[in-house]
Amino acid sequence: MRDIQIGGLVSFTTIDYPGKLAAVLFLVGCPLRCTYCSNPHLLDLRDGEYAPEKIFDWLKSRVGKLEAIVFSGGEALMQGDAAIDYMRRVRDLGFKIGLHTNGFYPNLLARAADIIDWIGLDFKATREKYPDLTGQYIAYDNMLCSLDTWIETGKDFEVRITCDPRFITKEDLLEIADILNGRHVQNIAIQKYIPHHEDEDDTTTDAQRNQFFVDDELRQEINSKFSSVIWRE
Repeated sequence: MRDIQIGGLVSFTTIDYPGKLAAVLFLVGCPLRCTYCSNPHLLDLRDGEYAPEKIFDWLKSRVGKLEAIVFSGGEALMQGDAAIDYMRRVRDLGFKIGLHTNGFYPNLLARAADIIDWIGLDFKATREKYPDLTGQYIAYDNMLCSLDTWIETGKDFEVRITCDPRFITKEDLLEIADILNGRHVQNIAIQKYIPHHEDEDDTTTDAQRNQFFVDDELRQEINSKFSSVIWRE
């Protein structure tokens, strides 16, 4: 079986797994091609720069110092059994396991549900805008299936919405909020779109990117639907 391929590491973070001191492993490979991707160098499934066993030895040295390890990407679940088996080994060290995911692989998420303790799930746009944003027609339905799969576990999670004004309007944001509220989602994060230097098509202005965060009526309406809403500017 192919070893897990790791393309990046953040050795300490307080923001990637809520309430936990964590490290983040960035796995290579992603089935989506989102316009605003912040890690385009991780999109292709290739050999990683970090030796998995050396990283595992380093993780052993973090026992008692860190509480959680987050698997991000790319899309970590694209590596299938290699990722799941590595998660299990890391969890056996005593760490909580977090996953940042676009939800493209609901079946793999279900298989890993006994290992993963928390997920941050990206809800990128309304259904009709998903293909233009992600390059995949089935990404929206897969994401909702992953959301429903995770809700059934009863474990903690956060749904994250990045407000790229090219793909999300205020009306879209309210529609997404209603979908999540209808599923009794408790925790969401509204994230400001930050242009990536490799996104040559970006012509958005500061005012367009800030519009969601300066609209008090919009914020109040969305805040009223959930137990916790984090506005990440």
